[in-house]
Amino acid sequence: MLPVIFSLAWPTMLEQLMQTAVQYMDTGMVGVLGTSATAAVGATSTVNWLIGSTISAISIGFLAYISQSIGAGKKEQAKKASGQAVLTVVIVGIFFTILTMGLSRKVPVWMQVDPSIQKLASSYFLILYAPMLFRTANIIFGTVLRAVGDTKTPMQVGVAFNVINIVLNFFLIYSTRTVLIGGKELVIPGAGWGVQGAAAASAIAYTIGGIAITVKLWKHTDISPKGQSFLPDSAVLRPCLKVAVPNMFQRFATSLGYVAFASMINSLGETATAAHTIANTVESAFYIPGYGMQTAAATLAGNALGANDNKKLNSLAKAIVPLEVGLMVISGSLLFIFAPILIRLFSSDAQVIRLGSTVLRMVAVSEPFYGVPIVIEGMMQGVGKTVTPFIFNVAGMWGVRILGTFICIHLLGLGLVSAWGCMIGHNMLLFVLFTLHYFSGRWNPMNKTKVSFQYKTCKK
Repeated sequence: MLPVIFSLAWPTMLEQLMQTAVQYMDTGMVGVLGTSATAAVGATSTVNWLIGSTISAISIGFLAYISQSIGAGKKEQAKKASGQAVLTVVIVGIFFTILTMGLSRKVPVWMQVDPSIQKLASSYFLILYAPMLFRTANIIFGTVLRAVGDTKTPMQVGVAFNVINIVLNFFLIYSTRTVLIGGKELVIPGAGWGVQGAAAASAIAYTIGGIAITVKLWKHTDISPKGQSFLPDSAVLRPCLKVAVPNMFQRFATSLGYVAFASMINSLGETATAAHTIANTVESAFYIPGYGMQTAAATLAGNALGANDNKKLNSLAKAIVPLEVGLMVISGSLLFIFAPILIRLFSSDAQVIRLGSTVLRMVAVSEPFYGVPIVIEGMMQGVGKTVTPFIFNVAGMWGVRILGTFICIHLLGLGLVSAWGCMIGHNMLLFVLFTLHYFSGRWNPMNKTKVSFQYKTCKK
């Protein structure tokens, strides 16, 4: 299974690596403007996760349906689902555009952002979410392509998006300036828009990326929606929604927990907000092996279920779980060793560096444990089992992280370190719950009965 796993995982890993690199550069380039600018950008980042995760959850329904269709050899059925994905992108994209535009002024207030930077954070949020339709296309169409085993196309579009974002950042954030290169002065033009320039660069890049992924999907030989009906088809949407709705509620509830978590951290002040934002940015790079493997796990598990191949599904599980743990041990070790150096890339503030390094080294120890639930959840998504992960994730988020952080910050008067301690407790609970569920075998529907695609087996 290892060559197959890596062939699907490495493009997703590279794509996420590029996204993280851009996030690093975004944070670093804005960080030059000062701690207030970093805090303004990071203060609403968890709302970004909330919206992005909800849309990603919807796409999981299509991933399960399409990967199982391909495994069963039903390519026309998969193409019908692609047509329904187009309809979903239009509806969801328009809905979130209206929602984010309407709430742009209120979000920083709800997030308890320092009053001195609320206006800046609001303007950043408004510009960033203007192209919501294109962002939705990027997420859902990318997942549709991955469901048929094409992880390279989303990677290529993602790399192009990130390069555009970096270049535009360079010209939109800073004012026109003169630099000395090889003894000669060179005038570099710039808009000087600061934080708003970073948002505008991302918005333009999202728009180009959304158009590009749509064109790629339209021309794809295996999953093109060309010629398919774009009217609602209950035969396709019902099984997709059966998988997507629990996953959507899970991601919405956990992302809402991230919002509540960040809101409590924002109440600790500008230094804590900046340290938290930078530490989150740094940490995201070290989750890349985990989420790359999750994509491969979901696609291959769906294929195996569609083909009624229980041996293949169990072989996948036995190969990918220990592989995931090994990769996360390496990433966690690197994060622990280089934490202070990485924080210094984004801030020269001594307090921010000290605080950010401390919380990063704390979470580095839990990385291998967190990798296990990531990949097990991926396999469960592929086989359409999304209710149990919903229960586990919501219980961990609200029962451990949010409740614990509220007690530590508001009742005990503790700071950022205690909040990240609660986050680690949340990750450890997920490790225990998903590991027990994995060894019970209940995650695999073929362990109980022989399952044929499309839910029922008829006998004459």
